[in-house]
Amino acid sequence: MSAVSTQSEPETAAYVTALARRALDHWGVHEGEPELLKYRENAVFRVILPDGQPAAMRIHRLGYHTDAALRSELQWMGFLKSAGIATPSPVATPAGELYVLVSTAVQPRQADCLSWLEGRAVGARGVPLDYTPEQARQVFTAIGRTIAHMHNVTSAWAPPAGFTRHAWDFDGFFGANPNWGRFETSPFLDGARRELVFQAREKAVKALSEHECSARNFGIIHADLVRENVLVHEGAIRIIDFDDCGYGWHMYDLAVALYQNREEAIYPLIEAALLDGYRQERALTAQDIATLPLFSALRGFAFLGWVQSRVEGDITREVGQRMSAIAADVVIAYLRGVQHLDTNGLVSPSRNGC
Repeated sequence: MSAVSTQSEPETAAYVTALARRALDHWGVHEGEPELLKYRENAVFRVILPDGQPAAMRIHRLGYHTDAALRSELQWMGFLKSAGIATPSPVATPAGELYVLVSTAVQPRQADCLSWLEGRAVGARGVPLDYTPEQARQVFTAIGRTIAHMHNVTSAWAPPAGFTRHAWDFDGFFGANPNWGRFETSPFLDGARRELVFQAREKAVKALSEHECSARNFGIIHADLVRENVLVHEGAIRIIDFDDCGYGWHMYDLAVALYQNREEAIYPLIEAALLDGYRQERALTAQDIATLPLFSALRGFAFLGWVQSRVEGDITREVGQRMSAIAADVVIAYLRGVQHLDTNGLVSPSRNGC
């Protein structure tokens, strides 16, 4: 399956649900209706398998990952589960396949099943957190420890032959074909912001090209640890949605985990708790922590590329405009050497030295 497809096919909830019904045959399910939970990039369903257990079925977006890359994602998830990280694990078909191809009139679609995880998402995009400061400290400390544990066990893992994933490296952000698209073509950057974002690009390109890239700080990462992908269940942290995992700097995982929280009044507490939790399990140098604004800016650049291809599809134009403004302000904060955004989305000095 090619990584990029120029063909299209009808994309409706009814259409992907029909694909899910067809895919379920491969898991021996011939009755029962898949319940559509999420229909954004991949379509995600709650299904009941023959043993009576629930599972999450994914109908993958067309052309995002090759078959080899999808197999690699599932292999890493299986390893993490075996290493004690609370993640979904692949549920193979009775024939032993980790995923199947569901025939369509245009091009086969990948489908897989993952073990079901109960839990409450840490939060939702654009919705203020509802934690007290002490609750936030506990949650983000636990998230930091979980991320470090994931990095630790993965650093000691030898991927199987044929393992392949994209990279959140220099080219993944600033190459000819960045993973999430080129920020330069964003229609949501006005004149004043555009000039500052391009100045920030020059600063980030220089910093990233000179940044250490070694087994100590670079490896396979989740790369999308947003609020919706981190669950809390009985005080424990569970990680879901590995669709964007790949090779990258460990600090990028931490920056992404903080990104949606930058407008929170208790952001300095959240950042301190996340870093403290991480350092309880894995070392961070002062130089590592000093690069957090850089990796936050990289997330901003990536979002500016991502948003423009999702407008009028996964998100509305209004949401795209807001997400792009936040991303641009994070990038500009990096340019100006400040770290915090006030509640109006404008760059302001960091608080409490954070």
